[in-house]
Amino acid sequence: MTPSLSRRHFALGLSSALLTAGCAAPHRGTGRPGDPIVLTLLSHYASGELKKALQGPVDEWNALHDRVKVRTKAVEFTDLLTTFMVRQAAGQGTDILHPYCLWNGQLVRAGVLRPAPPEHAEEISRGYGAAAVGAASVAGRVYGYPTEMQTYALYYNRRLLRDAGVDGPPRTWPELEEAAYRTARRDRYGNTLVQGFGLSAFDDSTTVGQTLALLNAAGGRFVSVDGRRTAIDSPAGRAVFDLERRLVDKGASAPGVNVYQAFASGQVAMVISAGWWTANLKALMGTAYRDVGVAPVPLPEADGRRATLSTGFLLGVNTASEHPREAWEFLRWLNAEKVRGTSRMSALQTSVGSLTGRADDMRTLLGAGGDPNLRPFLDALAYAVPEPNVPGAQQAKSLLRKNIEALWTGQQTVDEALRSTRRQVDQEMSRSW
Repeated sequence: MTPSLSRRHFALGLSSALLTAGCAAPHRGTGRPGDPIVLTLLSHYASGELKKALQGPVDEWNALHDRVKVRTKAVEFTDLLTTFMVRQAAGQGTDILHPYCLWNGQLVRAGVLRPAPPEHAEEISRGYGAAAVGAASVAGRVYGYPTEMQTYALYYNRRLLRDAGVDGPPRTWPELEEAAYRTARRDRYGNTLVQGFGLSAFDDSTTVGQTLALLNAAGGRFVSVDGRRTAIDSPAGRAVFDLERRLVDKGASAPGVNVYQAFASGQVAMVISAGWWTANLKALMGTAYRDVGVAPVPLPEADGRRATLSTGFLLGVNTASEHPREAWEFLRWLNAEKVRGTSRMSALQTSVGSLTGRADDMRTLLGAGGDPNLRPFLDALAYAVPEPNVPGAQQAKSLLRKNIEALWTGQQTVDEALRSTRRQVDQEMSRSW
């Protein structure tokens, strides 16, 4: 499945330019005096805020360490998985990788990711929340330090709800539907002026992320516990597909509209998305951002157990690295060592409007004066369900998106979409093991 793409990476306009930070040594050293070990780190932090945020701690490490230097390289997010696989096959894999956790099963199966040594696995299991540890693990084994964590919640426009006579964000699906129908508006020609609830076929992460957040809130799951088949053809999956189809059929949702533009323009009353969007909305909306609120994903019933979707990235070590001990030590320094009460990675993520899976760090960094709209995403770290990362997960996510869009456009009924998803994803899961 990506955050495809964490939408934040598109919003920040990442380029495919090669980034070199810190030591510019042209080759890996031996560790002898005057010839330091040079570790390479490949990520998608290629430009803008992300490039600058990563540059700081890398430069700090290089200034403090003579024997081990770090050099970063970056590619556009859409090229990242292919780059990992192609470089590995060509014998040019980098020491440290920064993959989207959705790909972990595929990378482990391909022999690219090295399991975390016991002392690092213990540090990760102790220092991070369950969703972050789960995202960084495959078959119960930890493969790296979680970095960016995204949880999903309900964004809403206070003004649009208020104008429609809706008193606050919905807590249940019946309340969500009622608010969506009351806030939706069309012109006399049937064109959508305001979506009550924004469903968007923009990309994998948007389409699938919204649906899986609702599925988890309903107590369902996309992939079975053993990772060998889909579990969406269930009462919970049917309830989610029914809900989305009703919202489209009754005119409260228009999936063809770019929800990222429409919400910022006051043309969407409510939408489920990840926490990265908060900083982006603040920049886009200016003073109108005061109308934006965030609440937990509504539950089918008021007495339900909270759950939502989480996605993430990790920093791990390549099986082909000649200096794994040094690579793990750099990752511990970046992700676990505390400076002024928090890790460097947590400070890095907060600086670009994101979170890590270290809830204690996040509470410290957000503080009393932080944006209150980030709090629901922080709270969700305690109950979020990590995106499945079994082998074949990326293709399974794409197949799910295809069937969701067919449902939204009326090409498939709810029954047909569930059956088609089960058949296609089960076939992919069986091929991937």
